[in-house]
Amino acid sequence: MSYRLDAVVGEFDRLRSWAEGVPGAVVAPLRQRMGLLPLSTALCGDLPRILRDLSQSGPVAHVKADFWGGDGDQVAALWRAGVREWGPVHASEFSGPREDWPINAALARLGVASAGPGAPDHRDLFVEVGLGQGRDEEDWRRAALEAGDAADYDEWHAREQGRRESEEHAAAERAVFERLPGVPVPLNGKEITTLLGIPQGRTIGAAIRHLQQLHIDRGPQSREEAETALRAWAAEQGLAPAAAGRADTCFGE
Repeated sequence: MSYRLDAVVGEFDRLRSWAEGVPGAVVAPLRQRMGLLPLSTALCGDLPRILRDLSQSGPVAHVKADFWGGDGDQVAALWRAGVREWGPVHASEFSGPREDWPINAALARLGVASAGPGAPDHRDLFVEVGLGQGRDEEDWRRAALEAGDAADYDEWHAREQGRRESEEHAAAERAVFERLPGVPVPLNGKEITTLLGIPQGRTIGAAIRHLQQLHIDRGPQSREEAETALRAWAAEQGLAPAAAGRADTCFGE
């Protein structure tokens, strides 16, 4: 699977205010009040001026990634007050600390915060800010279009929160009816959520069905046996957050 990124990242409302007067420029929302301006061929041709203009009112990062099947590279640079302050930094080996990877290092300089040492991949700001939500320019343009009617970042964020809560509630209700009828389990949905650290939704229903199938196959399970089985099942399902990926399109600044 491929991943390609060539974009400017900075504060969402500020980037979008600039993009409103530029033909073909759109801004997709990220987490932590960040936004992403995908660089089309036309914008790449004027990239140095764009970076100078955008960075006059606050820092911006030019980030690039190009990956295929897990192999690839990243490039990142930070601009502030009209000049390049850091970079460009390139990497094609990612065995070192995640906070040193170019895009993560640029995001840290933008003020993106880590989820904290208790969270999986907490040093991978690429994941934390949501750069894995799109895989190419088309995905980011679609995300920008979907957010286009929001007045600002706060309005978009509130709407997204409501949508997610509605979807999770609907998924939780569906999961109830997808369980195997009449087969007991030693843990309820809330306890499974706490145990696995995952939100309510269809995955909880799948976890309950797994316990029910164990009951059918092996007989009644104790609470301790059920917790052990669920942890093993969650690992097999890959229920930990994913990591990030690399770039190459226009870095002519």
